[in-house]
Amino acid sequence: MIEKVIGCALEGIEAQKVEVEVNVSRGAKFLLVGLPDNAVKESHYRISAALKNIGFKIPVKEIIINLAPADLKKEGSAYDLPIALGILCASGQIKLGLFKDYVVMGELSLDGTLRPVRGVLSMAIKAKKLGMKGIIIPANNLEEASLVKGLNIIGVKSLQQLIDHLLDKKPILKKRINRIKTINKAEEINFSDVIGQQVAKRAIEIAAAGSHNILLIGPPGSGKSMLAKRIPTILPNLSESEMLETTKIYSYLGKFNQQNDLIFKPPFRSPHHTISNVALVGGGSNPRPGEISLAHNGVLFLDELPEFKRVVLEVLRQPLEEGRVTISRASGSVDFPSNIMLVAAMNPTPNGNYFENSTTSQSFYKVQQYLSKLSQPLLDRIDLQIEVESVSIEKLTSVGSSEENSETIKKRVQRVRDIQFKRQGKNNALLNSKEILSYCELSIETLEFLRNAAKTLKFSARSFNRIKKISRTIADLDCSVNIKIEHVAEAIQYRSLERLKQFLN
Repeated sequence: MIEKVIGCALEGIEAQKVEVEVNVSRGAKFLLVGLPDNAVKESHYRISAALKNIGFKIPVKEIIINLAPADLKKEGSAYDLPIALGILCASGQIKLGLFKDYVVMGELSLDGTLRPVRGVLSMAIKAKKLGMKGIIIPANNLEEASLVKGLNIIGVKSLQQLIDHLLDKKPILKKRINRIKTINKAEEINFSDVIGQQVAKRAIEIAAAGSHNILLIGPPGSGKSMLAKRIPTILPNLSESEMLETTKIYSYLGKFNQQNDLIFKPPFRSPHHTISNVALVGGGSNPRPGEISLAHNGVLFLDELPEFKRVVLEVLRQPLEEGRVTISRASGSVDFPSNIMLVAAMNPTPNGNYFENSTTSQSFYKVQQYLSKLSQPLLDRIDLQIEVESVSIEKLTSVGSSEENSETIKKRVQRVRDIQFKRQGKNNALLNSKEILSYCELSIETLEFLRNAAKTLKFSARSFNRIKKISRTIADLDCSVNIKIEHVAEAIQYRSLERLKQFLN
């Protein structure tokens, strides 16, 4: 007899339909075909032990299992459950067709219990797109799959429990998921902790409002890292589509249970400067997402930017421009989303601030060597580049000084984001060349002012367009329909690295 069970294979962070076809006939062979990897091939041993321990068995017959389509690589142990059910049905040990409208995935232990598998959220989304009635998964993946509405989700603890449910011996009661959002919970860190730094705070608010990339430049101890770590506290909460897309990445890596808060809040990733380019953007023989994709819809913070290897920084250029990482291998290519807000911090020189210590032993060559890892094309993709000055002891110790909290700034950022989405359906930072012409139109006087500034400061074409986008965000913060000269002038002020061009290769 032949039985067919519907499963899923992960291709990038997306799930693809897989038909697990099981044929049991006379003979004495066990064949598993359809481009399975070693983990899938080993399922025979896990399934055999699990069935014996719950009172069933793999029949001594010819069993052929085909994972279709045959040209799609099948990886991991999540095929244990559909293969086991297919064998039981095809060998007549349980009735046929009990789960024909369900996607079935899960890893079996030797005693028949089910272990959680990765990528369940993508599988649940695929099941809904296929018009399936529901999905059968391990109980530990239940909360993850419940993010997809309008789907019957059956979370099972063991193969025996599932069989009893299918045969109506002991139905599995539907578990209600009480998802408690923690987005209104008081933050442990807050912008009110930062004393002074009004210029930096203003620039960060502009960056957050338009989702612009930002670079903080200043001497050690000036508060660059402190400011950067508080940026997520002023970013709007993720929309429902952003929640699903972000969580799919963590689900693909099997990190959902450790990262529940990322469903509701933008992620914040801060890799160490020793990271490799593969770990940053993703890759490997079996491509996996990197830190830039884990920061999707959130913040990627690179502290001590010149300490990163130049080859690592250069691979950021394409993802920053396109919002996606494309990893190509001989077997095909995979796309991972990487729509991020890049936040970077650096000292102007190895020893601190070159401009304040120009009479010290720091030489022009040392400064140039320190900054040589930063290419002009990369810096052009960073919209705001600001100097963060040290705060005086008098300011830090002043009594009665109060700073604006994150919640107040967040409301302004949310208002500006709403304006942008109503006008153009996306953040200002994501506008392409044609959209810049439409939504960042300048008056004759304002355009002439920007042209003169661009000639004087020798802006590239990319920098020119990015200044227009920043000006648009500043105008939105001021509730101005038109971009004025003062908006452009402020945007130009946030290009501090123009002073350091003399040191760049």
